[in-house]
Amino acid sequence: MATSHVIIGDGIAGSSAAETIREADPDASVTVITDEGEALYNRILIKEFAKGKLPEAPISIHDEGWYEERDIDLKLNTHVTGFDADAHEVYTHEGETIDYDKLLIATGGTPTQLPVEGSDAEGVHHFWTFQDARNIKEHAEQAEKGVVVGAGLLGIDLAAICAAQGIEGNYLMRGDAWWRYALSVEGAEIIHDALRERNVTPVFGSGVDHFETDEDGEVVAAVDPNGERFEADFAGVAIGLNFNTEFLRDTGLELDDGIVTDEYMQTNLEDVYAAGDITRFHDLILGEMAQNGAWGSAKEQGSIAGANMVSGEETEEFRWVSSYSITHFDFPFLSFGHPTLGNGDVEKKYSDTEWRRVAIKDGKVVGGVLIGDLAPQSKLKKLAREQIDISGKEDLLLKETIEIDDFIDA
Repeated sequence: MATSHVIIGDGIAGSSAAETIREADPDASVTVITDEGEALYNRILIKEFAKGKLPEAPISIHDEGWYEERDIDLKLNTHVTGFDADAHEVYTHEGETIDYDKLLIATGGTPTQLPVEGSDAEGVHHFWTFQDARNIKEHAEQAEKGVVVGAGLLGIDLAAICAAQGIEGNYLMRGDAWWRYALSVEGAEIIHDALRERNVTPVFGSGVDHFETDEDGEVVAAVDPNGERFEADFAGVAIGLNFNTEFLRDTGLELDDGIVTDEYMQTNLEDVYAAGDITRFHDLILGEMAQNGAWGSAKEQGSIAGANMVSGEETEEFRWVSSYSITHFDFPFLSFGHPTLGNGDVEKKYSDTEWRRVAIKDGKVVGGVLIGDLAPQSKLKKLAREQIDISGKEDLLLKETIEIDDFIDA
């Protein structure tokens, strides 16, 4: 009898798992359940769409025909309310019961809402789904003044949308630098200058105390904790994700700000796996539990989970150094691994648009940020992936050209 695989979530993790399962077992039953109304799309490209730089066409990766061709049962607009690990059953909001032999949970997260007055006003946007991008694009094309909150990788996308759509923007940051856990002020200033050139002003030591609205409930301003008022008919908020674990509370699944898995993407429950943003996994490179929301990481986790679901054994392990690019500026930007972690670092500014920082933990590279020159990324990622000891040779990480042999004793 064919093995039944059920996947909750049709992001890149769930879709990658479905493809891996189908290739490995042509006879398996594969069901993909998503509460979204459309099949897999490129979450990386939706920001270019919202900026007005891309039409919708290249953003959709799979249409429903892709699933039909592979005999994958895709259930759109379907909300999972829970599952029973002993009975091997998944339950939906319509009262349907779906049996499984192997289950993958890849439900990702939902943007966190600012806990302030007016955060649910018309014109305050969160940016996560394709539909979010459509709403943002439509509003941004009409807006004149905007505020952005959230000094991280998603917040800067909203700032770039303001710039591309001709919105005069203020980027409200709590600290003294953009992405201050990964960049020093010196490195971040390259980003700050690029924002200013695009009519988006970084405002430090700020944030939002509350939003002001008009009589129609539409946002008109943000007031920061210092009492400073910023007029805005467009607001973008990106302060993190709430992981979609509500339906898992009474299932016996181990949760810790996400779903806990080992390096094989296996949870504490037999025949239940997890992949993507929602996982808190055992990172073989860090040697500790970690989370990683990068697209490439989620895709790889989905493939690993799918392979192990088919084999029924712990055959494939997740060992991955992720990377994340920003393409909003005239210079390239790339982060890799875990740039906000570690117990040491080295950094250097090479020019007004070239900077490098490498994060180190116990004598090993664990992540970093490259601005301007991305050529060293492959060597730095190799040092991280292979956990090569760089103790006493940290300065070599800042050489224009990095040689792996320099870190290996003859």
